[in-house]
Amino acid sequence: MTPYDSRYKILDAHFQLGANCRLPDAPVQILFFKFESPLATGFNAASAKGGSKRTGLAPLGRYSDAEASVEGRVPAKEERLPDHEIRENFSFEYPVFIPAAGKAFKFEECILLLHGLNERSWSKYLPWAESLCLDTGKPVILFPIAFHMNRAPNDWSNPRSLVNLLNIRRDQYDGDRSISYANIALSARISKHPERFYLSGRQTWADLTALFEGIKTGRHPLFKEGTDIDIFAYSIGALLSQVALMANRKGLFSDARLFMFCGGSIFRSMQGISRSILDKPAFEQLLHYYVHVFGNESQIPLKSHILPENQTLRESQFFLENQVISQSNEPTPFWKRDNAFNAFLKMITPERFRLEREKFFTGLGERIRGIALAKDTVIPYHGIEEALGLETSRGSIQLLDFPFDYTHETPFPINTKDTFSLNRAFRDIFSRAADFLG
Repeated sequence: MTPYDSRYKILDAHFQLGANCRLPDAPVQILFFKFESPLATGFNAASAKGGSKRTGLAPLGRYSDAEASVEGRVPAKEERLPDHEIRENFSFEYPVFIPAAGKAFKFEECILLLHGLNERSWSKYLPWAESLCLDTGKPVILFPIAFHMNRAPNDWSNPRSLVNLLNIRRDQYDGDRSISYANIALSARISKHPERFYLSGRQTWADLTALFEGIKTGRHPLFKEGTDIDIFAYSIGALLSQVALMANRKGLFSDARLFMFCGGSIFRSMQGISRSILDKPAFEQLLHYYVHVFGNESQIPLKSHILPENQTLRESQFFLENQVISQSNEPTPFWKRDNAFNAFLKMITPERFRLEREKFFTGLGERIRGIALAKDTVIPYHGIEEALGLETSRGSIQLLDFPFDYTHETPFPINTKDTFSLNRAFRDIFSRAADFLG
């Protein structure tokens, strides 16, 4: 088999979004399928123009008029689009790696691969999907999280489009070194509305429910009715998978097996400050909201939602500027409390719902496995223990380390000089995943 570092470059050069192809030197082909999101987010899309009565959110635009005014210009029309009008997020294509020999018939098994937070390219995941496809003989579906990958406007990852926003944010936070071109779009959006994290996950959960239903009922052109679907989830994709299995909409996830790689932590123990993920102000805002506010909005006065005084006035008043509320100090509206909401709520802090959460993961038994990395600071192993419980974590999650430098964001760095160890590490991880998912 071609070494990982070489195969990465070959696949990256060969892959083209939306273009069906057969991979060079491998019996695998990539087919793209169109998807229309059912629009099942946590807010009432029908009333989005006036703000959701269910969440209290005004339309969630790309950038605020306030941000644009600091820049000294009138925001372009496309920048004022609310989230529910960003067409890329609702109509898109997703790639499926399939064994080339099986193109003439429908499959009875497949693997869903879920990516990490703030990802804009499939490049990292191409050798992952190819390896799983070859080693298990099953199709591998690469499905994008809402507002990620090709579900986001191109200008969110175009440095030329982001330079003014980057400079504004650096000035606002005294040149904070965690602010970068790679994380500025998501950081600005999360800082303005931390609710977007939940809404994006909720929309993706609804999309996956529709995808699973289409596959299991035989409506998908690749799969037979009753097809078994398992999940390989990385990073934040693991949290999404945990919530999906816990919520188990329509019983569609009842038999799904889950393999987590660098994922599975309780939310509070995640450390998302990274030039590739979120800058420090955005992550602190995100953590504050979900640990101290989310789920308690109907009980906490509005002023309690504001961060401490070490934040700038503009940062701390995001609720005042962006929610449809009265001028009084009334509690904010509440979320729709269904199975998805309750499942996510159980994954935020280790203390709340601990017995229920650990009982659920213990009950999964042989359906859950995973690998954590010792030097992963974004998803630490102790956070996985907090989520699953000590007994389940130690029985289901292996803690490994590599002899070369790596990070959570780049577990297999192709620029390392120790290519022997790199290739061995990649084969070890994905052989274990394939053994479980095969």
